[in-house]
Amino acid sequence: MVKFDRERVGQAIMSIGGNGVGQVLVAVAAALLVRIFSGPEPALLLEHDIELEDWEKVDGDIEVGEESPVSRKVSPVTIRWRNITCSLSDKSSKSVRFLLKNVSGEAKPGRLLAIMGPSGSGKTTLLNILAGQLAASPRLHLTGIIDYNGNAYSNKRAYKFAYVRQEDLFFSQLTVRETLKLAAELQLTKISSEEEKEEYVNSLLLKLGLVNCAESFVGDTRIRGISGGEKKRLSLGCELIASPSIIFVDEPTTGLDAFQAEKVVLTLQQLAKDGHTVICSIHQPRGSVYSKFDDIILLTEGALVYAGPAHEEPLEYFSKFGYNCPDHANPAEFLADLISIDYSSPESVYSSQKRIYGFVESFSRHSSTILYATSSEKRQISARMKFRENNLLKRGGWWRPFCLLLKRAWMQASRDGPTNKVRARMSIASAIIFGSVFWRIERSQTSIQDRMGLLQVAAINTAMAALTKTVGVFSKERAIVDRERSKGSYTLGPYLLSKLLAEIPIGAAFPLLFGVILYPMARLHSTASRFGKFCSIITVESFAASAMGLTVGAMAPSTEAAMAVGPSLMTVFIVFGGYYVNADNTPIIFRWIPNVSLIRWAFQGLCINEFKGLQFDCQHSIDIQTGEQALERLSFGQRRIRDTLIAQSRILLFWYYTTYLLLEKNKPKYQQLEPLPHDENQDHRLIESLNNDNMEKPQPGTPRLSSELSRRVPSFKFL
Repeated sequence: MVKFDRERVGQAIMSIGGNGVGQVLVAVAAALLVRIFSGPEPALLLEHDIELEDWEKVDGDIEVGEESPVSRKVSPVTIRWRNITCSLSDKSSKSVRFLLKNVSGEAKPGRLLAIMGPSGSGKTTLLNILAGQLAASPRLHLTGIIDYNGNAYSNKRAYKFAYVRQEDLFFSQLTVRETLKLAAELQLTKISSEEEKEEYVNSLLLKLGLVNCAESFVGDTRIRGISGGEKKRLSLGCELIASPSIIFVDEPTTGLDAFQAEKVVLTLQQLAKDGHTVICSIHQPRGSVYSKFDDIILLTEGALVYAGPAHEEPLEYFSKFGYNCPDHANPAEFLADLISIDYSSPESVYSSQKRIYGFVESFSRHSSTILYATSSEKRQISARMKFRENNLLKRGGWWRPFCLLLKRAWMQASRDGPTNKVRARMSIASAIIFGSVFWRIERSQTSIQDRMGLLQVAAINTAMAALTKTVGVFSKERAIVDRERSKGSYTLGPYLLSKLLAEIPIGAAFPLLFGVILYPMARLHSTASRFGKFCSIITVESFAASAMGLTVGAMAPSTEAAMAVGPSLMTVFIVFGGYYVNADNTPIIFRWIPNVSLIRWAFQGLCINEFKGLQFDCQHSIDIQTGEQALERLSFGQRRIRDTLIAQSRILLFWYYTTYLLLEKNKPKYQQLEPLPHDENQDHRLIESLNNDNMEKPQPGTPRLSSELSRRVPSFKFL
């Protein structure tokens, strides 16, 4: 086996001087040499592969043609779909709107397929259906046929799939390398040694062009991190770990500049060359991006206009109807204009709709003309791709994912500098303000109310600070967890337990900081044991409030909704917290609320800790003489601090258990594909027609608008 030292080859190429022509000639010669010895694998290096600084981070040589311990072969999968129809019913108006209507096509391994069309044409809907990720709704009705290598849709899980969504969601405090390494450790079991893990992560970083930012934090809107294009490629990397046969990518270039968009699509093209079946939805790519597509599907208003090769074929197809692409024009823009409705005037609306309806009808008559990779190309792809044993982590393991998630949760919590600084400053500021207002409380009769007010404020401040922090963060984290759980990386139990344990040190620091400043300023019961109990009560209360925030975040559909529900729910607990309404005077219908109010239990514990053993100055016989008498008036006389801590712990566990149930209940559900009401022989005829290399080519004709088309495509209506 021939062994190539890629670093030395790169240095030899880059060391050639002159005007660059010599470098180009040497690079081409090297590529041909590699091609001779390496067989059908791609010989030309990607742009980031030539950079010497990238290779310096990977130790050892690479043996061409020999599989490394961490290389992952792809099982080739051809996906075919026929007559996909998705409708949305409106019960109030008793009308039906078609999102997709009789859409057929296929995607093959080794080719990059782009689903194109104007906004609202059904691109993302089709992508979600093919990936089995269309959100379930009782108003939706989905029918059609999808098969994978000839197997029915129900056998989809026999193959490995990846779905890169439009939103790139990560833990912001992890670096790019840590994100990939953790994803690999969660999904893979046969990579045991640290050296193999590092080699595997390094290979992904090189493949995706992320070496230069490997040690950078991912970041978010608050923390500066990697660019949008790098995040998109990192999303691809996390999905590539399992060596998926099919990769679905939703709008990969949205929000990216031209350079980053081209790099992302170049990565998708390379993945297709590696044997993956890559399907992406895209709105209107620039010319350099469009040239990287192997096949395209054109949709408009949910109907299929064209499906086939992406380069000259669609231009030739539409030219037969009299629509020629101007010279030096972007084919993607030409096609987008051709299948879009012009709303500038009633005449243009009618003209464009008539044109589009003609395209739909014409292509439906020649649906067997979908041209994709030839049989020879398919044989070449299959020859170099061998089925690899599934190394995915099987569900049932508990300890390993728990340790990994605990490590991640601790890194995320401890590195969140901006949030921790704000919480620390707020704890210090609120303690100083409250301590100044209740400065050195005396033992007079009026001080009784002051002490109760201070303890109530301390309980409310601690709970609200913990609640708002958790609610603001968990909604985004929940989306990440849902995606990871859908891939089978772990279950809910290890995640929730790791989150609870990881946040104990950070969560305890701020109540302690608050108590250390407030307690001496207010001159509360000045013994070390009482101070320790004070800090313990507000710390456990903080944990319970955080658990409540998790429940609110799991229940609310968005961060905004959670921020509205959380404080409102806390206000109810404050009212029944024991200071404003005496527990004995609470109406029977509401007496259960104080038992679940973390404010009430914290306030009760703080009062017992403060008032027991206190003596107050008395001027009249009716005055309160002892702290025990003050507790009796609050209905806390027969309570103990231990009861308070036990009740708070129960509330904490209650909220965590409720969070678990809500996350299980709200687990994403996807729309089921219903089969078409026809015999199975039609499916076999469809597959045979798609595999036929000598298909009938469309004959040029004048598109016409007919009543038959209106019946077949009911979503199309003249405006």
